[in-house]
Amino acid sequence: MRVILHVDLDAFFPSVEVREHPELKDKPVIVGADPKEGKGRGVVSSASYEARKFGIRSAMPISRAWKLCPEGVYLRPHFDLYIPASNSIMKILRSHADKFEQGGIDEAYLDISNRVKDFDKASEFAGKLMEEVLDKEKLTCSIGVAPNKMLAKIGSDYRKPYGLTVIREEEAKEFLSPLKVRKIPGVGPKTERRLKDLKIETIGDLVAINPEQLTRLFGVWGSRLHEYASGIDYSEVREEDETKSIGREVTFEKDVDDGGQIIGILDELAEEIHKELIENGFRFKTITIKIRYEHFDTYTRARSLSFPTNDLDILRNNARRLIDAFLRGNKKIRLIGLRVSTLMHKN
Repeated sequence: MRVILHVDLDAFFPSVEVREHPELKDKPVIVGADPKEGKGRGVVSSASYEARKFGIRSAMPISRAWKLCPEGVYLRPHFDLYIPASNSIMKILRSHADKFEQGGIDEAYLDISNRVKDFDKASEFAGKLMEEVLDKEKLTCSIGVAPNKMLAKIGSDYRKPYGLTVIREEEAKEFLSPLKVRKIPGVGPKTERRLKDLKIETIGDLVAINPEQLTRLFGVWGSRLHEYASGIDYSEVREEDETKSIGREVTFEKDVDDGGQIIGILDELAEEIHKELIENGFRFKTITIKIRYEHFDTYTRARSLSFPTNDLDILRNNARRLIDAFLRGNKKIRLIGLRVSTLMHKN
């Protein structure tokens, strides 16, 4: 029996801001680019649940967020606050896991198979973990408990904020069936539209389709989609002993072909990565750009420096040079990412 937890911190960036500034409690807090009275470029990094009631979502253009909620509290990211908070919570989570895998600054998978005898005990275990994080860090998280990573991730999103969802193996198909296909990790708006063309809107619709038809349409991803829809995921919780890279990426709400906007976002990603490098005492040698076009074609370009550095200008200028070739065509871009690797601690 495998028992996997997916722990997802609730609206993490805004929640940390509210923890540090209690006067922001119950206000719509939007973390991201400067809106400049509706004329700003860039996107929303994260929004509090109060802001989400206005329709504001991550990766939304900041100018649109302003139109939806001009009375919101708009803040630039403060990674000097978020990274220590994340590190403290991850330390708590790691101490309770047989195997631990951090999925980002605000989420992690825990394999607790050897710590509980059944899913009832796993539910109690997860509830105590939520209480411990809240008690020690004054932040809430939601947890999905399941026999695999995919189901656990869907579960953690099911009852936010501060929600606990248990999905047993025998209940998986029934639980998944009414959910929209977008709930499957990795299914974005383009895949959703292609599935809708086939009259597939729910996970139940998806599991009823012949998997060979999905493979013809999506290749290997098609067969994986069918497995996910059936509640099947064989991937393991993978432990990493040390940080091997630091990266950020943004999926645009609408595909973008404005080079100026894309460069602006890239500069913001560089600043975020730089703050994390400084906070953790890292230098880097390799810079990688990732681009995903509107039809899901994905490309990367990398450059290795002859010396390790943590200089923001070097990171930003090299990232701009790497992305330049991708901006010369007429293709629209749906995702950009920036990553630094070959990390070493600053002496």
